[in-house]
Amino acid sequence: MGDSATLEQSAGNIDEQVSGVVEQAKELQDAASSHISRTSVEEQALRKSALSLDSNIHRLRSLIDSLHRNKILDPKLADKLDEDLQRARCIMVDGDASSFLPGNAQGGFLRMFLGPINVHATRKDVQLKVKEEYNSYRDRTALLFLLFPSTLLILRSWIWDGCLPTFPVQLYQAWLLFLYTGLALRENILRVNGSDIRPWWIYHHYCAMIMALVSLTWEIKGQPNCAQKQRGVQLFLQWAMMQGVAMLLQNRYQRQRLYTRIALGKAKRMDVVWGETAGVDGQLWLLCPILFILQGFEAYVGLLLLKTAFVGVVSEWQVVFCGVLLVLMAVGNFANTVQTLMVKSRFKAKMKRSKSKQELN
Repeated sequence: MGDSATLEQSAGNIDEQVSGVVEQAKELQDAASSHISRTSVEEQALRKSALSLDSNIHRLRSLIDSLHRNKILDPKLADKLDEDLQRARCIMVDGDASSFLPGNAQGGFLRMFLGPINVHATRKDVQLKVKEEYNSYRDRTALLFLLFPSTLLILRSWIWDGCLPTFPVQLYQAWLLFLYTGLALRENILRVNGSDIRPWWIYHHYCAMIMALVSLTWEIKGQPNCAQKQRGVQLFLQWAMMQGVAMLLQNRYQRQRLYTRIALGKAKRMDVVWGETAGVDGQLWLLCPILFILQGFEAYVGLLLLKTAFVGVVSEWQVVFCGVLLVLMAVGNFANTVQTLMVKSRFKAKMKRSKSKQELN
């Protein structure tokens, strides 16, 4: 009886309850619309202020450079002012104000995979999570980059009698396609969010993606003369092992240097390490020879593939295509490494001149 009475009482005012819920929904919608409108106005004002400040920083840096070139401004003062402006730029870019600065344009690669989706994060913590995920992805893939080809070469010697089967090699090539596609996607997203990744490294991964895709259609020759026919594959796996070692060294040592540069205001928190870009002297003595050896070995593997195609050992078009790509990537990597080392050398010379002038004063 009690339950029946309660239900009858609820049925008597159910219309009022529903009407009240509808009114609350309307009030919430009006409040949300008003809040969004106010936020939009405030955001637009902050966006204009951020753009104005960014433009002012660029104008002052150009003015300081012009005054320094014309010997109107003291070099020591010019270096100090330029460093202060760089610090101000890092404060703005690394803080919450960065969300009000225009991001880099999304390239065709992102649009091809994701469509017209805006991947620019408005909150700094989200941007930094994207960067940390990219670093974690590199850490995971660097270890696999070393273990995968090592396992194939060991199995080739111990179990497969010196002749690699087709399926494991193609599985490795499919993994390379997945790896380089993932790296290229993450790096494009990082560039949109303000990272300074060099364009060459992204183009390098485009070439590596194409090569991995073409390699999937490459028929792996077996007996007879398996060792001669698979010489290019064997050398490529050996080069991949060396690349894995270099990636592990970069991930372990160079990131520490990047954190130091961020603390000094010389780099942004969204910057990442690639190649030789963040090493100190001791690390460069170790990494640069490894990088140059890798680049030379990469070119050698490419030339060997071209040789096997031209002498008729393995005459498929995939061999020629992969050989040309390897040579081009090796040349591009070498040019980029030399360019970066020259920039670092000029920067060190500038720092030494500034330090000697301070000691004289």
